[in-house]
Amino acid sequence: MILYANTPGQRLDAFLAENVEGLSRSGAQKLLEEGCVLLNGRPGKKNDKLNAGDAVSVTVPEPKAVDITPTKMPLDIIYEDEDVLVLNKPKGLVVHPAAGHQDDTLVNGLLYALGDSLSGINGELRPGIVHRIDKDTSGLLAVAKNDLAHTVLASQLKDHTMARTYEAIVCGGFREDSGTVDAPIGRHPSDRKKMCVTQRNSKNAVTHWEVVRRYRGYTHVRCSLETGRTHQIRVHMAHIGHPILGDTVYGRKKPELGQDSQCLHAGLLCFRHPRDGRPVIVQAPLPEYFTQVLEKLERLGEP
Repeated sequence: MILYANTPGQRLDAFLAENVEGLSRSGAQKLLEEGCVLLNGRPGKKNDKLNAGDAVSVTVPEPKAVDITPTKMPLDIIYEDEDVLVLNKPKGLVVHPAAGHQDDTLVNGLLYALGDSLSGINGELRPGIVHRIDKDTSGLLAVAKNDLAHTVLASQLKDHTMARTYEAIVCGGFREDSGTVDAPIGRHPSDRKKMCVTQRNSKNAVTHWEVVRRYRGYTHVRCSLETGRTHQIRVHMAHIGHPILGDTVYGRKKPELGQDSQCLHAGLLCFRHPRDGRPVIVQAPLPEYFTQVLEKLERLGEP
């Protein structure tokens, strides 16, 4: 594939990401590192600046299969077409393989279920997990079944046009009916497994919340993400003094109401379809663990 530059001064990796379908910025840099890109006949570098008319020759290798074992497991698929799949992940299921979870993750299940319907973004043949949720958070995840869908959905996630709304039960009561937490999130300085609100090496993070119902000692809230940082809702709710019920990492250290993991459910997902731009709105009902907690709160009564 030969492309010709028409944007003088643009970096080569940015040019590739814009002009090679299905290629991300990091994928472009990987191709450059592997010598798959020539700029005017010589190996290109990611920070090369282009001149008008420069010839960029690109060789995109066939995607390599990742070393992940397909595993048969039940998948609660809420929506599916030829480009996109949206599923309802149960609490306790890890999304990506990691130490201690090699063959029992959502990715293993998707590899078994989707077969050849996989995206090959960044040179790896894999299920197109566009975003992820924590192991003990339940709810909706969008999966891209091809490179076009993966690229478009990832772009919507980046520019905040993919809407994600969560249901949560938090500790304590609110005077206000709604509000916004606008506080940057970065890695915790002493515990690298945790995140925290900090100005140091952080990224902006914005969470909007509204009260669904007040109970004695707890509140059912609905949170909408404007950004998507790791553990964002958990960190932000704890930051304003209302940690999520059951979140022993960011909140109270002892289980309450029988919950030893966070009561957090991704219940609503809205995006534009990657092929034709039509709005797609997917909802997942509250899971059993969540409704059981609400029943206990009903018995406690209102504040």
